Parts: sequence; structure tokens; C-alpha cells
Amino acid sequence: MSAMMVFYPDIKLVHVAAAMTSGTLFALRALGLLANMRWPRAALVRYTSYTVDTVLLTGAMMLLTILPAGMFANGWLFAKIVLVFAYVGLGIAAFRPSHGRATRAMLVVAALLCFLQVYGIARAHDPWGWLLWLAG
Repeated sequence: MSAMMVFYPDIKLVHVAAAMTSGTLFALRALGLLANMRWPRAALVRYTSYTVDTVLLTGAMMLLTILPAGMFANGWLFAKIVLVFAYVGLGIAAFRPSHGRATRAMLVVAALLCFLQVYGIARAHDPWGWLLWLAG
């Protein structure tokens, strides 16, 4: 067992808190954006979002390095990483001023669905995430 495992509970707590903060902040910003408000694009809000996401990804990388490799054998981590990239990409696209309201709304919904599936995968430690419980 790695000496770093002592820090696992603290790192996981920060990672989970950052994940919930990231999703909540994105959802609030997206709702504000869809309501044509200006604050979702304000510098302070954007930089706060970047900071939260940096903490989230740093925590993820720390957990990845201290957990035993066998824990990831079923591909759940790979599925989670792919969906995190999709969440970020869709979120960035949703905030581009060139998109119309309908396109922006579809991008927001798609990003939030990716986020929810990432959460489901993290809870289940299975690449099917929430789909496991829906099928079962």
C-alpha cells in the first residue's frame, strides 16, 4: 500500500466538493446565459469556474496516482475521462456567443447529461454509471 493512501480521504473530499461545485456553477451560469443575463460571462465568475475545474482535475490526477491500478480494470475511469472532456467541450461551446438560443440550450442539456453520467460512473465504479440501475 502506498504511503500516499493516508491522504486519500482528504483528496477525495476535495475532489468530490470540487465536482459538485463545478456542476452547480456550470448549471447556474448556463441558466443565466439562457436567460440572457450578463453575469455568467463576467471575468470573476469565469475565473472562479476555471479555478474550481483546476482543483477538480488536480484532485482527480492525485487520486489516480495513489489508487491501485486494479481498481480501474473495468474501464470506468476511461469512460469518466471521456465524458469529462465532452462536458468541458460542450460547456465551452454553449458559452460561445455565435450560437443561437436553441443550439445553446441543446449544448447545455448535453453538457449537464455528461456531468450527471460522470457522477453516476463515479458512484458505481462502472462505465455504465446510472444506466446500470436503469437496466437493473
